[in-house]
Amino acid sequence: KGVPEGLRIDTDMRWALCYRLVVLGAAGPDKIEAELDTDHSATGEQWAARCRAALPDAAAKERAWRVIAEETSLSNRLVEAHAEGFWHPEQADLTQSYVERYFADMPAAARLRTPWVADAVAKRAFPRYAVAASTRKAAAALLARDDLEPGLRRVVIDADDDLRRALAARG
Repeated sequence: KGVPEGLRIDTDMRWALCYRLVVLGAAGPDKIEAELDTDHSATGEQWAARCRAALPDAAAKERAWRVIAEETSLSNRLVEAHAEGFWHPEQADLTQSYVERYFADMPAAARLRTPWVADAVAKRAFPRYAVAASTRKAAAALLARDDLEPGLRRVVIDADDDLRRALAARG
């Protein structure tokens, strides 16, 4: 219905569409659960986690952040999916307070997981759309600490360089 002849909407495309609709506030938890009901795979569970983290709702963001920063009982892939779905430029006002929380919470969060997983979560959870001098200042303050896990330090150095270039491009 509404799809050009010869084009098939497969499971991956349905999830991608659901995800984008969730980000924009055009679909909610019911749509996520309906998609999950049709796809009980591990990939479906990851998409559902990503979508739940993308919901433009303060309570959903808080739940997702707890998973990112504190959760140790979920699979690594589900934690990564929450981190992947968290930040969106359309939700900058909703997630603004989490920019500071990233820099405050990530050192402890990095110690909860194996280095490889901690690096993946830190990279996906970095506030990449908070392109501002204040974000770079928070990154510099974090990097000045001497107790950072090496992987987290590398992730923040790389992400800060991306922010530097984005700010220069705006300049």
